[in-house]
Amino acid sequence: MSKNIDNIIFENTQRIQDLASKCEKNNAIEKELYTQYEVKRGLRDLNGKGVLAGLTNISDVCAKKIVDGEEVPCAGNLYYRGYNIKDIVKGFLEADHPGFEETAYLLLFGELPTEKELARFREMLADRRMLPPNFTRDVIMKAPSPDMMNSISRCILQLYSYDDKADDTSLPNVLRQCINLISQFPMLMVYGYHAYNYKIGQDLYIYAPDPSLSAAENILMMLRENREYSELEAKILDMAMVLHMDHGGGNNSTFTTHVVTSSGTDTYSTIAAAMASLKGPKHGGANVKVTQMFEDMKSVLTDWTDDDQVRKYLSDLLDKKAFDKKGLIYGMGHAIYSISDPRAEIFKKFVKQLAMEKHYEKEYALYEKVEHMAPQIIGEKRRIYKGVNANVDFYSGLVYSMLGLPPALYTPIFAAARIVGWSAHRLEELQNADKIIRPAYKPLAPHRDYIQLKDR
Repeated sequence: MSKNIDNIIFENTQRIQDLASKCEKNNAIEKELYTQYEVKRGLRDLNGKGVLAGLTNISDVCAKKIVDGEEVPCAGNLYYRGYNIKDIVKGFLEADHPGFEETAYLLLFGELPTEKELARFREMLADRRMLPPNFTRDVIMKAPSPDMMNSISRCILQLYSYDDKADDTSLPNVLRQCINLISQFPMLMVYGYHAYNYKIGQDLYIYAPDPSLSAAENILMMLRENREYSELEAKILDMAMVLHMDHGGGNNSTFTTHVVTSSGTDTYSTIAAAMASLKGPKHGGANVKVTQMFEDMKSVLTDWTDDDQVRKYLSDLLDKKAFDKKGLIYGMGHAIYSISDPRAEIFKKFVKQLAMEKHYEKEYALYEKVEHMAPQIIGEKRRIYKGVNANVDFYSGLVYSMLGLPPALYTPIFAAARIVGWSAHRLEELQNADKIIRPAYKPLAPHRDYIQLKDR
């Protein structure tokens, strides 16, 4: 009997492979045709500049300036509602209060809050953090997944069933839904992680959120069995969430939010679609790849301080001889920034401080060495149209590692921040758009006459 089953499995596997070969043959498109028909592959032109697909008031990514009538690269800057991210971070650090809630208010409502408005908004978020009755037991604890992004997406779609006005796309109702999801996201993330660990035999501890704590503080408190965290840990996680909150309308997950919103669908489906986009290793999953790459690097190098060994490893990465053999140095380069990523610049100032507190000085020194050497090596081996620099993912993985956060939550933490930006862009799209987003694709297959099955 087992032999027959084995034969069936083998035959089915072979059939899938044969059918996949047909897909590969009949889906192939010659790369030259993209140039011939002037296709903006990736919605970017040959110089890497994004194709204008919309308008937004929410955020602005700047990496060029005009000199003598020409655009030239410059140090990167990120603006939220017209405010430079560097000034925003400086502001809440000097005021010595968490920045997530203040920045979320700014992105959602378009202006900085007064003290009273911020206090009310924090209270609103705290009041909405609790999940529906029995949701943790009936949804999160049932069929827990090792992939937290899929687990959270499933929970978000399930919340649709608990909303009596789930399909109402009026602005006030969508705002209510978005604020609920922003508030509930940390619970979906942390509880989902604990549920899966319980499934594989670890202890289960589910802590209710504390209304007196910020979003970052609650994440750390609920995640750790002893509920303890340092002031520096909470400050850096809070800053990480502010820096990841939005990045223009053209990043993949935010553009997904605009596209799906334009179809008229509900908020829960829209956010789940954005989650699917962010999960990809070319987008939000890049921070995990950075830490995995460095773990592989540390296992290969006999001396982390040896420039020659580091240089050889980085060369092997680009030559597809090391790590995942994809030819990439993860965390280096960005679609827009060519000189510097302002988020990475802000982050780095505090990474060293955290490394000293956590005794990660050797790891930090290796990251810094790679940051300095990688652009030169990439420039020697690749023809690139713009400069290469460390992006925000380069240091965020190291930060999460030093915070003791599990790799399974690296991308979900990105999402816990970016859901604010998605919400702001959804509200903007609903107010201003009147057409479904539908770009054109040029068909290449020749028209053919149908042949009856008996004649094939």
